[in-house]
Amino acid sequence: MAGGGTAAIEGGATTAPLRLIREVARISSAGFSGYFKKDCADLGRRVALLAHLLEEIRDSKKIQENVEVGSSSSFSSCFSDLIVALQAAKRLVSAANNFDSSKISSDGATKKIYFQFQCVTWKLEKALTNLPYDDFDISEEVQEQVELVRAQLRRATERYGGPLNSSLLCRALSQPLDKEIDLFQPSNRLSGSLHVDSIGSIDLEVRPKLEALLEGNASEHHSTDEVIKKKESLRNSSTSHEINAPKDPDSGRIKNLTCKNLEENKKLDSPVIPDDFLCPISLELMRDPVIVATGQTYERSYIQRWIDCGNTTCPKTQQKLRHLTLTPNYVLRSLISQWCVKHNVEQPMALMSGKIKKSDGSFRDVSGDIAAIQALVRKLSSRSTEERRAAVAEIRSLSKRSTDNRILLAEAGAIPILVNLLTSDDGQIQDNAVTSILNLSIYDNNKGLIMLANAIPSIVQVLRAGSMEAKENAAATLFSLSLADENKIIIGASGAIPALVDLLQSGSSRGKKDAATALFNLCIYHGNKGRAIRAGIITALLKMLTDSSSCMVDEALTILSVLASHQEAKVAIVKASTIPVLMDLLRAGSPRNKENASAILLSLCKRDNENLACLSRLGAVIPLSELARNGTERAKRKATSLLEHLRKSQQH
Repeated sequence: MAGGGTAAIEGGATTAPLRLIREVARISSAGFSGYFKKDCADLGRRVALLAHLLEEIRDSKKIQENVEVGSSSSFSSCFSDLIVALQAAKRLVSAANNFDSSKISSDGATKKIYFQFQCVTWKLEKALTNLPYDDFDISEEVQEQVELVRAQLRRATERYGGPLNSSLLCRALSQPLDKEIDLFQPSNRLSGSLHVDSIGSIDLEVRPKLEALLEGNASEHHSTDEVIKKKESLRNSSTSHEINAPKDPDSGRIKNLTCKNLEENKKLDSPVIPDDFLCPISLELMRDPVIVATGQTYERSYIQRWIDCGNTTCPKTQQKLRHLTLTPNYVLRSLISQWCVKHNVEQPMALMSGKIKKSDGSFRDVSGDIAAIQALVRKLSSRSTEERRAAVAEIRSLSKRSTDNRILLAEAGAIPILVNLLTSDDGQIQDNAVTSILNLSIYDNNKGLIMLANAIPSIVQVLRAGSMEAKENAAATLFSLSLADENKIIIGASGAIPALVDLLQSGSSRGKKDAATALFNLCIYHGNKGRAIRAGIITALLKMLTDSSSCMVDEALTILSVLASHQEAKVAIVKASTIPVLMDLLRAGSPRNKENASAILLSLCKRDNENLACLSRLGAVIPLSELARNGTERAKRKATSLLEHLRKSQQH
């Protein structure tokens, strides 16, 4: 890694990462095959997309100016984590592509490579998060591309396993992958040289020293390179002679720490679910697999929702379904159950055999509740308006009370019917239907069912034309659904943003807050920022900043801080004469107001001499200097950076 860092300094901060990206692209261009074909292709594609980011950083005026004055090393340090991750990605796609699972008697090597994929995707996402984007001239298209890559990496990390232990991560990224695989080969050569009997005993002796090394260095802020080099030398020295158990007084504590970390390693080393056990719609382990007319198998609840929405094709093959009968796949259900028992995996039993699993691991019999809820859901389709009205009101109440009720209502098929009721001419039914969907969306597993029922267009219609209470709950529902990154794109493209901006301008106090929360979350996705600008959000936000009675200054500043990185938003913010308003908040606002105002001003003014001149005329130096001394940590950084930009602009 040290060599990579040196290359970055000598040949430009982006030279080393760009070279690694091209090497991964070269490996990918030859095509992948074998057991990890899809994993290698996905990782290679995501790495290749980063080339545009590095090329724009390389060509930015900011980095060229620093190279000219000999301070490129400060930029090189920004890329050290990215270089580590890219080096690991290169090793991984090369080794995993050549991996032959048929020659391995144990599945340990396969698990190890999956853990490597988890480590690399996690490290790449963290490295991209930590890059100082404010210091570079990055186009909107590339920013949007990077945000999507980061979202893909986060989801991939979650798919490969749970949260990462930092020592396991460093160890996995620093070790040559082929040597790790050798540990699982049926050979006694390594254990013989170490005078130990098993792979487990190797970990029992080496891991305490690795953990102690990390603990000892924690307060010294060593770079990733130094930690990796020390761990490499420790591992190499450990394999050259017999390892003796530590004899110091803390040996018992270290052994306890080792056992704890080994348990964490076991949790991370979770088995890979066979593709045939995953529902093609939800991509989750099936608990009630059923066969449709085309012979494909799906989780019952998901394919039933698909059919209830009026679809008559097979989601996977797109073939016309000759009939809509769902046949239980008892053989597959048995295989899934056996696999779960064998690999000590908890079977998906949110609701099975009339019982719901509670948080303490016990089960509650809900067979009586199921019958009552199914009868209630059937009443939603009654011809009697009064009966429908009473049923949806009761479902609103039930869905508010508990998670169990949210599970049971979804299982009973309430969601597609509630979505249909969003277009009801009866205002009371519509109000209760949208509120019920909001309550049901609190349970994460229901979010996918709501999206599958194509609820967004109807929710947006309620947001435009419903009662004020219905609009409030529609906005809150959109916020709840937008917590999933992929839903931000769908909601933004549905026309929801103009309706939310209208509610932000003319809604009730609660409606404005619900709209602001939803807009903030949606605008995290770069593609939605332009939609918000064109919908007139800047005018609404400026009114919130200047109207003290609205009590929404914090919300307005938070949304502006997200929008200010967008070029179209910058123009609109400046054109609306927002800079003087931000300066007033910088002088007299709350600590949080000052922090957000300084962040927005930095986005508006960096590398913009006209805006910097405006700041200077407004007397920004004194309040910024005060903020740099006494503000929050984030405010200090933003104020200091702004003062530096002002100083440079005055020198020219």
